[in-house]
Amino acid sequence: MNLTDMTALEIGKLIKNREISCIEASRNVLDAINSADKYINAYVSVDENTALSAAKKVQERLDAGEELSLLAGVPVSIKDNICTKNFKTTCSSRMLEEFTPPYNATAVEKLEEAGAVIIGKLNMDEFAMGGSTETSYFSKTKNPWNTEYVPGGSSGGSAAAVAAREAIYTLGSDTGGSIRQPCSFCGVSGIKPTYGSVSRYGLIPYASSLDQIGTVGKDIRDCAAALKIISGYDEKDSTSIMKQAFDFDNVFTSNIEGMVIGLNCPSEGMDSDVYKAVMESAKKFEELGAKIEEFEIPLLEYAVPAYYIIACAEASSNLSCYDGVKYGYRTANAKNLSDLYINSRSEGFGIEVKRRIMLGSFALSSGYYDAYYHKAQQVRGLIKKSFDNAFKKYDMILSPVAPTAAYKIGENISDPIKMFLGDIYTVPVNLAGIPAVALPCGFDKNNMPIGIQLIGDVFSEAKLVRAADTYQQNTDYHKRRCGEWKL
Repeated sequence: MNLTDMTALEIGKLIKNREISCIEASRNVLDAINSADKYINAYVSVDENTALSAAKKVQERLDAGEELSLLAGVPVSIKDNICTKNFKTTCSSRMLEEFTPPYNATAVEKLEEAGAVIIGKLNMDEFAMGGSTETSYFSKTKNPWNTEYVPGGSSGGSAAAVAAREAIYTLGSDTGGSIRQPCSFCGVSGIKPTYGSVSRYGLIPYASSLDQIGTVGKDIRDCAAALKIISGYDEKDSTSIMKQAFDFDNVFTSNIEGMVIGLNCPSEGMDSDVYKAVMESAKKFEELGAKIEEFEIPLLEYAVPAYYIIACAEASSNLSCYDGVKYGYRTANAKNLSDLYINSRSEGFGIEVKRRIMLGSFALSSGYYDAYYHKAQQVRGLIKKSFDNAFKKYDMILSPVAPTAAYKIGENISDPIKMFLGDIYTVPVNLAGIPAVALPCGFDKNNMPIGIQLIGDVFSEAKLVRAADTYQQNTDYHKRRCGEWKL
């Protein structure tokens, strides 16, 4: 039985019915990693002994009659910027290459309490700064559909591992599309939840007002089941605002009759294959009973510059703690304290992280704060207001995740402006703090996946999941599997 082709909920049901054991499930995934990851590079670290020990403990809890979640015993893999007590947490950076946290992130703690088995840590763009997983200090993750192409980023490892069937489901983080864009590029599903619905305690920050932990899976039901576990209030996170966890128990009705969906899909600046796939998905939603109306997100052209000013400003502050003194990488080439600071940061950070720290420091500097950072925050407020007005009319908004499908490794990495513009459809969601789900909807001329996103009002995850599930019950894009990997 090849468990890695099954969904997390299917495996959870087999474990609950005693048709397989937790150890069998974990061993199956570990074997898949040993077979596939030499081609994909989705993982930064895997600890078989720790994973199998955890699986044994979960099995003992189940055998003792303890009531656990639907995902009890199912292996999960975690993005490497989410703290794990038993695994290194490196942010795919030389700066944290040897860092093992003394605690778990709240999301990880909730997963373990629910009976999930952590297998390993997933590759990412360094400190979540990038859109292709090419800025990782350790290795470039490759797209399982074609290993000459990028998997997207920054949660590239999270999406590629699921697509390559070397993970059942995963956690990622989304600051400006870092879950949704890799899901689109790799043909898997993901949820970026409402800001404040999942604790950020233990998520190593990039931009604190934008970062949000979310879920990645083969289909939206797996994503929802995992999100239900990790969501809810946490007193350790000052931005946590959701009193109870999400409840998706009654949303899988395959009925979207009467929903009004705003379609934001301008043909200008978009690859023709992407435009065609998104329009066909809109037609499918219409066939399923939804009403589709053309809609243009106001101020969209200002979203990318506003996002990067805000994100980089927060990054310059958040990453100031890495100075070679308290923890993290320390240079061996320092004659004085100034050398220690400068050389540790120069040697410990990669070029993309340095670029964003410098941009953020400039935006916050005296004489430029009002012209850049303050103005960007004003634009952010206007974008949020425009979404508020849109959701008075629409149940949700349908748009592409990215203007293109995946591109070849090395094709865009030397052009940061081009990389930034690829985020045009995802960053408004983070600026507004609203939820969105990503779903596969087709393929381009190179047979690379294309994704759509459904964007909703705050805490409308149940409605989004219902619409997404209805779409997936009537299409098969999420069931298609990539072929054999090539070096």
